Amino acid sequence: MLNRSTAICLFAAAGLVAFGWSGARSVPLVLITADEAQRPPLANADLTFRAGISRGPNIELVSPKASDKSVRSPVHLQLKFEGRGGAQIDVESVKLTYIRNPSADLTGRVKGFAKADGIDVPEAEIPPGTHIIRADVKDKEGRSGSLIFKLNVVN
Repeated sequence: MLNRSTAICLFAAAGLVAFGWSGARSVPLVLITADEAQRPPLANADLTFRAGISRGPNIELVSPKASDKSVRSPVHLQLKFEGRGGAQIDVESVKLTYIRNPSADLTGRVKGFAKADGIDVPEAEIPPGTHIIRADVKDKEGRSGSLIFKLNVVN
C-alpha cells in the first residue's frame, strides 16, 4: 500500500514523463561504432548513380547539407522521403547501410526515428573519418529509391 506522499510523487513523475520532461539531456544515438569505422572501405564503393529514370521515391539529404565539407559529431542526420505520383512511403521498407567491408546494417538503430516523410536523428554519434552511407526506401506500390551520401566527420 502506498502512503499519500509516495502516491503524490509517483503521480507528479508520471505527469512529467508524459509531457516529455526527464530532467536530463537526451543521449545521442550511436549511429556508427568505432569498430565499424575501423573496417576497410569497400573496394568498389563510389557515389556514382547509374540508374535511369525512376518512378520510385526520392530521398534527399537535408542535414548535414551536401555543401558542408565536414561536420562534427554528434551530427543532426535528416533525410527526406518523397513518393512520386502521390504514392505513399512504406516506412517498414526503410534501410540504412554503412558501406564498409563488411557493411553494417544501421536500420535497427534509426527505426525509431523513421517516419513516412523521412528520418530525423537529432544527435547521431559518428567517429571521425569519411563515411559512406546508403539509404533505401520503397513506396507502397513496391517501387524503390536510394541515395548514397558521404559524411566527413572531424574532431
